[in-house]
Amino acid sequence: MSGPSLAEVRATGQPPEVLARLNDEHLLGRLYMRRLSPLATWLFARLGWPPNAVTAGFIGCGLAAAGVTVLGGLIPAIGAALLIQLYLLLDCSDGELARWTGRTSVTGVYLDRVGHYLAEAALLTALGIRAQGQLALSGPYVTAGLAAAVLAVLVRAETDNVVVARAAAGLAGAYPDGALAPRSSGLALARRLASGLMVHRAIQAVELSLLILVAAIIDAAMGGLTATRVLTVACLVIAGFMVVAHLAAIVASRRLAP
Repeated sequence: MSGPSLAEVRATGQPPEVLARLNDEHLLGRLYMRRLSPLATWLFARLGWPPNAVTAGFIGCGLAAAGVTVLGGLIPAIGAALLIQLYLLLDCSDGELARWTGRTSVTGVYLDRVGHYLAEAALLTALGIRAQGQLALSGPYVTAGLAAAVLAVLVRAETDNVVVARAAAGLAGAYPDGALAPRSSGLALARRLASGLMVHRAIQAVELSLLILVAAIIDAAMGGLTATRVLTVACLVIAGFMVVAHLAAIVASRRLAP
């Protein structure tokens, strides 16, 4: 069993341009997971795993977390949060492994994006089932969770369709970070405030799993499902707001400009 050194993995798998990405690099990835992921990448490289196998692992962790979430109670919430941490670790590691091995591919990028769609939609749906109680598959909270899941997928689709629209117009898919800022100073200020408050992260898998855990702790202390139900409704409201606000921000920015 041979492979790179840990220093080589960091140098090749985590180039500055990757760590500096505003849109694609997760906040908690920058905070701590990118310090841990080279260890996993080093192990996968020595085991000879292909990058897409690691991607499949992170998708599986996201779906497993959703499956655990529907069980209700504090212990499943802890398990789901831990599975999502593993999901984040593997999500960091698959790209590092691809860069180290030179096996980057369109298929890998596609699977990575689909993985985020699936994990976030599944976790929001699971939250609604959890909030309904007794593994119910119908009811107002189940509906709220499903609606939040659909809206969260739409938010991601809005982002990904920027690349689709640019490609259809014969433009390069990539655009500079400066293009994210809206042309209007008022909208630019609103975007900075929204980014600072980070409300949009409540419907993303990593933060959502932690919020589910906090709600489970409160519910365990107080009895009932009040905190989980409040979280479900909050996620629906946030997802609905984000569909409109994100679309407006994209159209008002320079992301669609030549």
